[in-house]
Amino acid sequence: MHSISTFILTYNEEKHIERCIKNAQRFSETVYIVDSFSSDKTVELAESLGAKVYQNKWENNHAKQVNWALENLPIQTEWVFRLDADEYLTDELILEIGEKLPTLELHVSGVVFERKMYFLNKLMTKGMIQMNILRMFRYGKAVCEDRWMDEHIVLTEGDSIQFDGFFVDHNLNPLGWWIEKHNNYAIREAVELLNLEFGLIEPKGETAKYAMSADAQSKRDKKKKYANMPLFWRSFIYFVYRYFFKFGFTQGKEGFLWHFLQGWWYRTLVDAKVYEIKKACGNDTNGMKLFIYQNYGIRL
Repeated sequence: MHSISTFILTYNEEKHIERCIKNAQRFSETVYIVDSFSSDKTVELAESLGAKVYQNKWENNHAKQVNWALENLPIQTEWVFRLDADEYLTDELILEIGEKLPTLELHVSGVVFERKMYFLNKLMTKGMIQMNILRMFRYGKAVCEDRWMDEHIVLTEGDSIQFDGFFVDHNLNPLGWWIEKHNNYAIREAVELLNLEFGLIEPKGETAKYAMSADAQSKRDKKKKYANMPLFWRSFIYFVYRYFFKFGFTQGKEGFLWHFLQGWWYRTLVDAKVYEIKKACGNDTNGMKLFIYQNYGIRL
């Protein structure tokens, strides 16, 4: 077994946790669960499968939970893998890790993998902009940057390398759950776009001084360009690019729904919330913060 500890953040993940843990056990020496006091059978199932369960209160901050795990779990392995409960590695990637991990030079402290998405139980292979994420790193040489959203693992020393294989995000919840989740995400994304334009939020903590992987930096640069495009038109252009120019239309009804809902509806909803805030507050950043708190319960 490889010198890898995998930790999984959970809250009411009984639909996914068995699949995730069994997958992680194929390449990990130890599997840890950091649970936010689930009310379903997540903890019971995890313990029955041999995972080591720790609990920590969720503070509406993903980075805090990741960094709590890195600071408090009794990790003894050389490498750490961070996995979401609805994710798992393909057989090909597990084999690749087994072959390449022992050969990595000491200056390599992180490994980047491509993530692919399932939607309505179908793997989305067309129309997607490739998502490369640093998920495996040497213990003690990485932290999660403390950001409002779209936080990334950043290396405190060393370099990163990308493997060829991919892991998947395969959520088993119904479409209504997905829509509600993205409605909640929309205000956070709206705040992020307003922050890019008006500087509502200052970078926090020591993580602000560390460089991201090239893939994460590229993603953030693209978001800045997107933020400078005209409101509402940008979501339409993004959908057209994905669905037609990136051949999303070749994946049938699931492909249409994925690119329409995630590429157009969701981003139009984000723009609607940006418009709502700007209409109420103009360019008054203090007014924006107050409006967001009073109407969405989010304190910036």
